[in-house]
Amino acid sequence: MKKENEIILNNENELANVENIYQDIRNRIILARERMLKHIDTTMTEVYWYVGRITYELSENSTKAGYGKKIIEALSQKLTHEFGNGFSPVSIRRMRKFYEIYPIWSAVPTELSWSHFQELIRIDRKEEREFYENEAIKSNWGYRELNRQINTKLYDRYLISPSKSLTMEESKKGLIEKHPEELLKTPYIFEFAGLKENRNYLETDLESALLSHLTEFLLELGRGFSFVASQQRIKIGSEYYYSDLIFYNRLAKCFVIIDLKIGKLTHQDIGQMQMYVNYYKKTQMIEGENEPIGILLCADKDDAVVEMTLGDNVKNVYASKYLTYLPTKEELIKIIKDEKELYELSKEGEKNE
Repeated sequence: MKKENEIILNNENELANVENIYQDIRNRIILARERMLKHIDTTMTEVYWYVGRITYELSENSTKAGYGKKIIEALSQKLTHEFGNGFSPVSIRRMRKFYEIYPIWSAVPTELSWSHFQELIRIDRKEEREFYENEAIKSNWGYRELNRQINTKLYDRYLISPSKSLTMEESKKGLIEKHPEELLKTPYIFEFAGLKENRNYLETDLESALLSHLTEFLLELGRGFSFVASQQRIKIGSEYYYSDLIFYNRLAKCFVIIDLKIGKLTHQDIGQMQMYVNYYKKTQMIEGENEPIGILLCADKDDAVVEMTLGDNVKNVYASKYLTYLPTKEELIKIIKDEKELYELSKEGEKNE
């Protein structure tokens, strides 16, 4: 017996048609909700900007010492009483700083949320802040990804990438990679993989951990990377070899071969990577692509060994350190400083020759 409001479908075509209609409506509802939430967030961000503007102007126009602080505390009490959390004195000071950094509302990038801006206003250097702002928009980072990239000093690591002279103009444009060698970072931070510092693990463990967190791994590698394969078998002569990880970067238009080394890098490791790069160059490259590059990610390396093994002619094999834990600010600054000094010394040596 047919129940009230029950629709009887007689054949598979009718069922398929209803499923298609349902999926179409479902997608529209999800999109509408996303747009609605985005509109709400943008509207609230504008309110926070306005609160920042009012408190800034009141403070700037007052001759009384401590007037701004008293205004913020009084506003916080009233706003919190009526609207709940979100208007503490600390939050209102963030809004004021937000206005100071973005004094023109029409220039505020509405692609980003208030959570993004709370991360960005922590950054004092204007060019660094603009870099993260542009990368967050172009790479569609959530605020958690933005927070991680800031904490692991992506900007500073990018600055010392080989063969790069960063300008303010490039930063404003979002720092699009132009040359394959510019993809390299120092060091790579793999704390998301969950491998503890000083724990004994194999290269296969590191590889599995990175692939298990592929989204985070791709974020750490940088923009434009797509995963191709792991442990890809290639035949050279009568022997089979297995390259750890293969990626393709659409911005640099080249294959990127990555080998993982848990110990100190050896000249044999470097020679093997050069063989992989040559293989991909001869068998996988197509017209319009750049030559493939190889990146050896190691726990430690001797730069003298790397330099002597590669010589002057090899320009597409690189070695970089990785860390499986998030270092302290001081440790990271020291690593970046040391790498920058080594790079500057190598460039100075090239000039003298």
